[in-house]
Formats: sequence, C-alpha cells, structure tokens
Amino acid sequence: MPLESCMILLDNSEYMRNGDYLPTRLDAQSDAANLIVNAKTGSNPESTVGVIVMSGGTMGPSSGGAELLVSPTDDLGKILTALHGVPLCGQMTVPANKDAVDIAASVQVAALALKHRRNKNAQRILLFVGSPLEQAEKRAVISLKRTDFEEE
Repeated sequence: MPLESCMILLDNSEYMRNGDYLPTRLDAQSDAANLIVNAKTGSNPESTVGVIVMSGGTMGPSSGGAELLVSPTDDLGKILTALHGVPLCGQMTVPANKDAVDIAASVQVAALALKHRRNKNAQRILLFVGSPLEQAEKRAVISLKRTDFEEE
C-alpha cells in the first residue's frame, strides 16, 4: 500500500450514547476507527494517522468545536490511546440553528493538520458522524471548497 496520511474525525456528542449499535454508537465508532488505524499503519509503517473529536471534550464540557487529540503520527500507541479515551461531550438538546457537531470546523482543522505533515503523499479525511445534522451541509460544502489540498 502507498504511503499516506489520514485524519479520523470522531463524533463524541451525547447522541453517541444511543444503544442502537451494541453496546453504544461511541464504542462501535471506536472499534471501526481502531480497524482503520491498524490497516493504515499495517499497510505501510511510515503512514500517519491523526484523531480529531468534533464536539470538544478534553478541555471541559464547554469547550465545544473541533479538538485535535493526536496530530498525524505513526506511533500506534498514541493513536490507540486517543481513540479509547474519547469522552462524550455536548448536550442532547441543541439550539435549532446549531448542530451537535461542527463538521466545517473539524474538516478545516484536519486539513490544517494534513497540510503540515511529515510525509507529503496521499491524504484522507475520514468522518464518523452519529448525530443528526441540519445546518452542517451548507457550511461543510463551503469548507471543503475552500480547503486546498494541493502542495505549494
């Protein structure tokens, strides 16, 4: 497999407490992300993976927004520690004009982290979303259009 950098964006809103996936959405998301990390780092030892949570959390419940847990690294221990320590954050009731996760800000943080990475080859942003989205679509499209993945 080719050398690549990957950012995994995780939904850690209160909606991830839902038990429709056993045992919870958060645990199912963690298992899937764990499989992806093992595949990426196993295919090429120099491939890097980073982790971002989209509802904040490690800085306190009021932090909100995207929070970088691990910048792109090939250290499997750091990545797995971040994946298994993702806290639930946010509120089940969010204002009508706001989503539980900030996808646009999360994608922008991921693009910035990938821009300043060690290896300058293929790059991917993987997005896990388990909460309802109403306002994010328009902002996310604008964010993706503004994100320039070309090398300078």
